Amino acid sequence: MSNNKPLIKCNQITLGYGNKNIVNSFNYEINTGDYLCIIGRNGCGKTTFLRGLAGVLRPKAGKIELRDNLQRKHIGYLPQITVTQKDFPASVEEIVLSAFQGKSLLLPFYGRALRERANECLALTRTENLRKACFRELSGGQKQRVLLARALCAAERMLLLDEPVTGLDPESSQNMYNIIKELHEQKKMTIVMVTHDVEAATKYATRVLDFNTMFNN
Repeated sequence: MSNNKPLIKCNQITLGYGNKNIVNSFNYEINTGDYLCIIGRNGCGKTTFLRGLAGVLRPKAGKIELRDNLQRKHIGYLPQITVTQKDFPASVEEIVLSAFQGKSLLLPFYGRALRERANECLALTRTENLRKACFRELSGGQKQRVLLARALCAAERMLLLDEPVTGLDPESSQNMYNIIKELHEQKKMTIVMVTHDVEAATKYATRVLDFNTMFNN
């Protein structure tokens, strides 16, 4: 599905925390239509790289270029779920609408267009029937699909997913994979997913990036 047109180009980037570099002098291109899976052992730089792509972590050296008119606002980011997020005392609708904070000038009153977009994302992740439910009372799989809906609200062209099925049972994991596959194939979304599931990477990805031997950490 990739058309080999670069959306993101990494030029000699170095990423890390404090005095520790984790990703060193790395060159890579992500193309329109990619379903890129990033695999590798814990600590090898997968999440660090994804955070760099998301703009959460700035490169210590080098440059991450957005190409083909891609903007940060076109990129949705689903980080690993935290304990605090799991217990967040808000409705599903409130969680998803929070993706638009900073885009609406009349917060907390969201306009019709933003609410329609939120409803669309709930439908895409099969969570529209949970709209009024309390987030903290959902199952693990339901919570992850709601957070995916939230990420989708910000994603017009690209989704960055950090281990989206971690901690989920097999059925919930398969539901997530099916939704992500549909987003890629039917909504033409470029996907970048960090995963430990090599079988899923082989099955769904159009490209696989193996960080195991990439850097000497």
